[in-house]
Amino acid sequence: MNRLIGLACAGMLAASGAFAAGTTLNVGMGSADAGKLDPHVATSTPDKGLLHWMFNGLVRIKPGEASPEFIEPDIAESWTASEDGLTWVFTLRQDVDCHGDYGGIDAADVVYSLNRSANPEQSSFAKDFEAFESVEATGEYEVTIKLKNPVPSLLGMLVPYHGGNIVCQDAVEALGEEYQRTPIGTGPFMFAEYQPQQYVKLVANPEYYRGEPKIKEIFYRYIPSDASRDLAFQSGEIDMIYGKQDQTWSERISKLPGTKVTVMKPGEMSVLHLNMTMPPLDDVRVRKAFAHAINRDAMVQFKGPDVTLAAISPVPEGNMGYTDQVPTYEYSIDKAKALLAEAGYPDGVTIKAIHTTLPGMLSTMEAVQSMLRDAGINMEIETVEHATFHEQIRKDMSQVVHYAAARFPVADVYLSQFFHSDATVNTPTAVANFSHCAVADDDIAGARVATDPVKQAEMWASAQAKIMEEVCAVPVVQSLQLWAWNDRLDLGAEVNGSLNLSPPVTEKAFFKD
Repeated sequence: MNRLIGLACAGMLAASGAFAAGTTLNVGMGSADAGKLDPHVATSTPDKGLLHWMFNGLVRIKPGEASPEFIEPDIAESWTASEDGLTWVFTLRQDVDCHGDYGGIDAADVVYSLNRSANPEQSSFAKDFEAFESVEATGEYEVTIKLKNPVPSLLGMLVPYHGGNIVCQDAVEALGEEYQRTPIGTGPFMFAEYQPQQYVKLVANPEYYRGEPKIKEIFYRYIPSDASRDLAFQSGEIDMIYGKQDQTWSERISKLPGTKVTVMKPGEMSVLHLNMTMPPLDDVRVRKAFAHAINRDAMVQFKGPDVTLAAISPVPEGNMGYTDQVPTYEYSIDKAKALLAEAGYPDGVTIKAIHTTLPGMLSTMEAVQSMLRDAGINMEIETVEHATFHEQIRKDMSQVVHYAAARFPVADVYLSQFFHSDATVNTPTAVANFSHCAVADDDIAGARVATDPVKQAEMWASAQAKIMEEVCAVPVVQSLQLWAWNDRLDLGAEVNGSLNLSPPVTEKAFFKD
């Protein structure tokens, strides 16, 4: 209990105004509340962004970048790999401390973290780690990972993004269920306080191994209304704002004096997953009609061509293994209606969808709803809070799931998580296969173990073609991440992207006088 009291006191100290002016960062996030703050469970964009500032991995992508080419040491100071790619040895730093008084990070914590990430009862990302044969402490500060088969870009799995977040074993075990609301990491900022539907407060980690942060406290405020969030930013109540994902927002906010707007990679790809087990979507003709009713060009214009890309394949453009050589369904209301009639629905169909209240996603879904209506497809939308949305779609409760996701940019990740049958929702090995797609299993599995890069690329391409032929899902657009902040805030890095979809607030961030 002393550990929790210590953290609470840190929060009280921050709230009391003990920190000097210009050291408090107020962030406005477009969500009604926090979801789960355990980094091995959290899947939503708002939660991943917050956790980004609290946790480290064995390796990381250089702050301000999103491409694997920028991977660099984090908790691991060096590593080696065997010639066959099956054995990896990581040498750890010896100066990494857990938040509070939970001690230093050593090999045992890393082993615990990666085994926890691989456990489906404790992790949302267990599927990613199925190729791990063993993770062992081969020294107090040395960890050896052995693989059953080569993994495309293993280092990408070990960045602090999903399962790569390193947790402190003593903290997780001591806090139990409380850990989901009291995350203890090793990063530049420490959890201090959570006020439901209001904010999470972080304070600087004075023992951070890269140096004590110049920002002393962060209020991560939940403001789901775009208008309210914009007003708070304009009035100076918040310093950094999660933007509405459309071009008009970017153009308008960038005109505010003293404001910096950034368009970050990677884009979250909006995909409409069609549950092929639920009538009428169990008929491929209905799914093809659905695809023909979507006007991607109109969606790009709706969101803004400077901040949006059309999505063609179930793997995002720019990912290793992406191909555009897949079946496509041009926008045609006539073809959509003809397919519905052929399937026995000349008067149209009604389908039901559960959807998040997050404004950026909801506006996309409402635009799709309007397009479908023109083709005789009536999509009834039930809106729920974002955390509830994630919970219900994973219980297989929605005929259509609009999922906007960014993942580590390798084809295997998207294909394995969204389109392999092992990942089907509401099953023991569930990840995010909302459509119950199974047509590309052999290609996905084969590419994962292929040692010939050409053969691997061919299998990935084949998988994408089969998924689109079956219309397991309809890719719509990639929406790049929009953020803005007061230009007095210097993040200490040029921001081109962030896998965690939030700007890199590190120990180097500070407010200029």
